[in-house]
Amino acid sequence: MLYYLLYHALQKYFSPFNVFRYITVRTVYASLTAMFLAFVFGPWLIRKLRELQIGQYIREEGPQNHQKKAGTPTMGGVLIVLSTVVPTLLWADLSNGFVLLALFALLAFAAIGFIDDYAKVSKQRNLGLSSKNKFLLQIFVSSLVGIGLLILATRSAYSTELMIPFLKRVHPDLVVHSLLSSPHLWPLAFVPFLIFVSIVIAGASNAVNLTDGLDGLAIGCTVIAAGALTVLTYVSSNYRWATYLEIQYIPRVGELTVLCGALVGASLGFLWYNAHPAEVFMGDVGSLSLGGTLGVIAVIIKQEILLFFVGGILLSRRCP
Repeated sequence: MLYYLLYHALQKYFSPFNVFRYITVRTVYASLTAMFLAFVFGPWLIRKLRELQIGQYIREEGPQNHQKKAGTPTMGGVLIVLSTVVPTLLWADLSNGFVLLALFALLAFAAIGFIDDYAKVSKQRNLGLSSKNKFLLQIFVSSLVGIGLLILATRSAYSTELMIPFLKRVHPDLVVHSLLSSPHLWPLAFVPFLIFVSIVIAGASNAVNLTDGLDGLAIGCTVIAAGALTVLTYVSSNYRWATYLEIQYIPRVGELTVLCGALVGASLGFLWYNAHPAEVFMGDVGSLSLGGTLGVIAVIIKQEILLFFVGGILLSRRCP
């Protein structure tokens, strides 16, 4: 919104506004805006969660030193989601399909987490959605993202090839093109791609969800992962850098850098309240949305395999 106002509408009247054409400038502003929103609205949200008695429930079979965390406000992931969405709407080019797809994933996974958290609060125990129902919802959203990417692929904006690190000349296509000419079997051509995308996105969502357990752990890992994806997203949209590093050049993916920057800023802002001793927990509304969004971004910029290594680091930090 501010991007359109300052650059498209007012730039012709005030030439310094031309600076907002640059993705790097808007990424910095998005990150600072997200951090500002998290700092300003964090205390208000924590106070409201306490008033509504939305507290964390701890498993009885868990470590005894975790029992003292019972009652700490949860569902703080709402702050992360809003602090990411608002700056993205303000500073990103909303005509970009990749941005819209990532925003959809962020909000959809947040909705799944919200339903799960609300079920825990209403039941007053650490059991929300069943694992089966939660996983099916994650797969459903991931499949919708995959379908969106296939639509972009038909417009030559996205490639369904798999990029394998250290094997720069090996690019297996996840769409079986030999089936596309069949009048009856053509839908099966897209099944391998949709399965792969669903595994990556749902796996990333669950990886952050599993990591969330200690004060500042999941959000601290997310800051690192989101920061890495911010750099990779920008590099993937820059022809010279992408060619030099031998990664796929995706021209329109650069706008995702703005969303990634907002995600980093929102995560840093939330970390202030989630660091030990935690004043608020993100809950599934935060962990599922963060992981799902990271997975979507990795799929878009063709860094799915790299994300598996990031996910391994996240899980290893949970298990000493």
